[in-house]
Amino acid sequence: MRSFRKEDPFQSRLRKFEKEFAGTFESVMQAVDTNVLVRLLVRDNGDQAELAEEFVSQGAWVAHLVLAETTWVLDSVYGRTPGQVADAIDMLLRHEHLTLQDSDSIERALEVFRKKPGLGFSDCLVLEISRKAGHLPLGTFDRNLGKDGWSYTISLAGILMTSGYFCGGFFQRE
Repeated sequence: MRSFRKEDPFQSRLRKFEKEFAGTFESVMQAVDTNVLVRLLVRDNGDQAELAEEFVSQGAWVAHLVLAETTWVLDSVYGRTPGQVADAIDMLLRHEHLTLQDSDSIERALEVFRKKPGLGFSDCLVLEISRKAGHLPLGTFDRNLGKDGWSYTISLAGILMTSGYFCGGFFQRE
């Protein structure tokens, strides 16, 4: 006799995904989203923290964007101090199962952030990624970021707009 039990939709999607991409991801590391990192760090939901630990236990990759979002959540939602945010980044860098995208850039951005917490970690990371890629100066409207010697504060007085296209401008060193 046939069973009419309804299949779990998640399991169904997972089987379809595995069939479609069979053999493609055997050696590829899985990635994590911001909420997984937040659960690992904050542990305000024990069940989700346990699931997050289990998920990353086989190794997981963390993109720059996910790390930047995580620092924003720690600061804005959980009210963590810059020192606490820096410690959290350091913990993620040293986590035995996590691989952070371009970790040497993250470490250097973390050094700058510890010295100048007013910049915010995301700005420090953008600046370091730009420096490493050889794309400096970094144009910004942020006066604090423009004081670092690697960035220029863009002066609106120097921007000429014609037909909706950026045609020129100058950078004013702070």
